[in-house]
Amino acid sequence: MITEVCKRDGAITEFDENKIYSAISYAYLDVYKELDAEKEDEISEITNEVIEAINLFTDTIHVETIQDLVEQTISEHDFYAAKAYITYRYRRKLARNDYEMLMSEVASKLGAKNVENQNANVDERSFGGRIGSMASAVAKYYALNYLMSAMAKENHEGNMIYVHDLDHYAVGDHNCLSCPIDKLLAEGFNTRQCDVRPAKSVNTAFQLVAVIFQIQSLQQFGGVSATHLDWSMLPYVRLSFYKHFCDGMKYVEKKDAFTPTENIRDVSIEDKRYKEYSEAYQYAIEMTTKETYQAVEGMYHNLNTLQSRSGNQLPFSSINYGTCTEPEGRLIIKALLDVSIKGIGKLHRTSIFPCGIFQYMKGVNDKGSPNYDLYQLAIKSTAKRLYPNYANVDWSGNAGYDRNDPKTYFSTMGCRTANGYDINADEGVNPQTKDGRGNICPVTIIMPTLAMMADGDVYNKDIDSFFKILDTKIHEAKDMLIERFEYICSQSADSAKFMYENGTMIGYDGKDIRSALKHGTLALGQIGLAETLQILIGCDHTTEKGMELAKRIEQLFKDRCAEFKQNYKLNFGVYYTPAENLCFTAMTKFKSKYGVISNVSENKFFTNSIHVPVWHKCTMKEKIDIEAQLTGYSSAGCITYIENDGYAVDNPQALEKVVTYAMSKDIPYFAINVPNDTCTECGFTGNIDECCPVCGSKKIARLRRVTGYLTGDYKTAFNEGKQQEVEMREKHGNE
Repeated sequence: MITEVCKRDGAITEFDENKIYSAISYAYLDVYKELDAEKEDEISEITNEVIEAINLFTDTIHVETIQDLVEQTISEHDFYAAKAYITYRYRRKLARNDYEMLMSEVASKLGAKNVENQNANVDERSFGGRIGSMASAVAKYYALNYLMSAMAKENHEGNMIYVHDLDHYAVGDHNCLSCPIDKLLAEGFNTRQCDVRPAKSVNTAFQLVAVIFQIQSLQQFGGVSATHLDWSMLPYVRLSFYKHFCDGMKYVEKKDAFTPTENIRDVSIEDKRYKEYSEAYQYAIEMTTKETYQAVEGMYHNLNTLQSRSGNQLPFSSINYGTCTEPEGRLIIKALLDVSIKGIGKLHRTSIFPCGIFQYMKGVNDKGSPNYDLYQLAIKSTAKRLYPNYANVDWSGNAGYDRNDPKTYFSTMGCRTANGYDINADEGVNPQTKDGRGNICPVTIIMPTLAMMADGDVYNKDIDSFFKILDTKIHEAKDMLIERFEYICSQSADSAKFMYENGTMIGYDGKDIRSALKHGTLALGQIGLAETLQILIGCDHTTEKGMELAKRIEQLFKDRCAEFKQNYKLNFGVYYTPAENLCFTAMTKFKSKYGVISNVSENKFFTNSIHVPVWHKCTMKEKIDIEAQLTGYSSAGCITYIENDGYAVDNPQALEKVVTYAMSKDIPYFAINVPNDTCTECGFTGNIDECCPVCGSKKIARLRRVTGYLTGDYKTAFNEGKQQEVEMREKHGNE
């Protein structure tokens, strides 16, 4: 007589014959929906037969044996019920396997046994990183199996259309935001614990920028930026100057001699009334300059130490600046660049955050203009610290911006994300306004997979077949973006109180968060153009033939996003994906299915978006010329960078020519990679081989660009695909 059952995990439980009756009943109900007396009798008969068979065994029986007996006995009575039972059993097995795989991954993440470095800004070995990675694994499973449509899941798992930050899909938060710094500093803001008064000095203002970045980053999963920090800080320099001027007046016993009738924050330090009191004026200038530099240093240090989110992650922060020609704005720009050049900490290391972005603008900071000296200083900083990168304010893709409104100037997140023309701009608001807008959610089409699906042989595919597949997937990508957008819109405003209470995302009507989210971007990305072209025609876009086809591909992306934007009244945009982790994971999946294909899958990574392959030998100008033909097709963000062929500190003039050339070619966002190795013993920064040339130490941190951001030592922070990509990067010579 059986009394015990051995479960799959080896545990022993008491035998319960009622479970057998229930299992058989469910199978019959699945087929017949309702059970009459005849069916009830048949179920009881089958149950008794199964129990009789079970009792032929010894005291303990395995649960799988019981299920085999149930399956066999039902088959002798009712074919359709047996089929239903077999299907149910199979599904349960799949569910158990999924669960076991999930728990295995959870154990791996908690134990830091499989560190993948999916985000170079997260330490997956830390306690926070481990619990974050574990939670991410569970959230991804939930999103794939309970939230996404079958179409979206098939595209994601089939390596055709990648859904970014799948764990955050489950949560329902959005990607990134350009923070309305002007508004928050002028009006103050509320936090969960307290309220913050408006800033009254430049020191306080810079502290609050770090606070704003820190808190806003917790409302989302991507970066935060300031779109025109020099202009934003201008009134607070004036407030500080007035305070110091009054102190100086007291010192010279003329405290009542000057009282401006205007709003103090609007009175320039160049006002001749200030200068009439030269001693107090000079004192105020010196103290304001000192305070500004201390404030900038404080912000740099805060943004490199204020860790948030799981894994001790720093907020992905970016600051755009360079166009303010007022004396206060020039002071801010100079301080930002001088502190960047100086470096942070006792070893004066290169600052990882914020990502500095100098806004190049004709007539403002080009040669012969008021801020040209600051442009030259920016080049000097880039030569030593890689930052700033360069945003082209006059980029043709930002047509319609207002030269009198810095909020409309072209700006970007450090990675490359940008806000284009807002089809939902409120009446009276310039559609090119960037503040309070961001990327809501991105997907990326993995084009090499689609190329392999096209008719024909590798290197000689049917182009029409490929375009039909690509067009279908672009439409499916659109549907996937809308699907996720709707889920994000279904969330409560209480989920991101700081953002919605303080209006950091513009347009919130206090009722429906869709009113704010509709101003953001739905980014339709891509990866692997170079490899796709190789599959299709046997050459990439560094050739005339390849470029011709590349333009056809990009035109399709651009046309479809323009159509979607009009048809759905949502800001769809073409996105040249950063693919920090995807370049490796997508290639790994591709290679497991298609194997090693020459010029396509020989490496551990796909070439990012539309970039020239990193191994292609060319000059700086040649690389710019190639990519400049394609950047105009993107509206949601792209970057072009060059690899400097030597340490550039001693030759900033050469770099200036390169940046100016890139701007002249209508490149929207440009960066220069220069060797940035730092000895962690003495702090020497330069191009270091094995040993530090100053102290001989071999403890060298090798800082490299990962997307548009800089991120730690690439040998430990990057995944193995990105590491290989860095090591394969050809230097771009001048000639």
